[in-house]
Amino acid sequence: MTRKGPLAINYEALWQEGMKDWHGNMPERMVNDQLEEQFWAQSVARKKVGQTDRYAALIFQELQKKIEPQHSVLEIGPGWGNYTFPLADKVRKLTCVDSSESILHYLQQCMPQEEHVSYIHAKWESLEHDEIEPHDIVLGVNCFYRMYEIKAALYHMNRLARKRAIIGMTTGPIQPHYEQLYEKYGYDIKFPRRDYIEFLNLLYEMDIYADCQIIPLERVYEYESYEQLVTTQSKKILTTNFQRAHVEESLLPFIEEKDGRYYYRHDFHAALVSWQPK
Repeated sequence: MTRKGPLAINYEALWQEGMKDWHGNMPERMVNDQLEEQFWAQSVARKKVGQTDRYAALIFQELQKKIEPQHSVLEIGPGWGNYTFPLADKVRKLTCVDSSESILHYLQQCMPQEEHVSYIHAKWESLEHDEIEPHDIVLGVNCFYRMYEIKAALYHMNRLARKRAIIGMTTGPIQPHYEQLYEKYGYDIKFPRRDYIEFLNLLYEMDIYADCQIIPLERVYEYESYEQLVTTQSKKILTTNFQRAHVEESLLPFIEEKDGRYYYRHDFHAALVSWQPK
């Protein structure tokens, strides 16, 4: 059921608008499957076999509380295996669905002996109705960024989950020096255009009341030089004529120098949005 009424908001349209860049254009990676495939081929080529992001372990600690060893799990958009590898060690059956052949090939190389893990090359939001069988748990973490038909993606999650559907998404706040650059100097900043709250709204529009858990996280950015630090941490400034001195001043409270390398600690969060299928 879709909610109607004078206060109704089209959350899917808001999601689709948020996919556009800050000039109102759809980035090419959002619509060009070949370019997206090239991105993931290059990404996995730089990865050590089985290498995952450090913060993902904390997310999985909470994620696994919703999953039992006897469950079958369908993972959407596994990427380089942040959750795929620990899931494979935990559950009876794991199915990975991804639109990137490079990703699926990489995961198969990492887990050649795992016979209970299977792989499906498909675009999730474009699934045929009987293309995949239901699983106990259907989950996806940070995998929805290219899904224009987001309501279709959520519909597939709901109909294929026997016991629970779970969405994971890392979220803010943005690195704090950008807040200072915005508030003190008035620079235009690439603040996030989509966030986990939109999933709650989209599901509400589908008459689904989802749970939401917020997980505190920390990321440490490491730089080989001060120049690399300043250059990298200026990329979210939209204002073309910003002053470097303002960036350096805003960065100062958040950086640490040790043995010639520079470290930036950033507190952020993850959200786990989950529901029992209707």
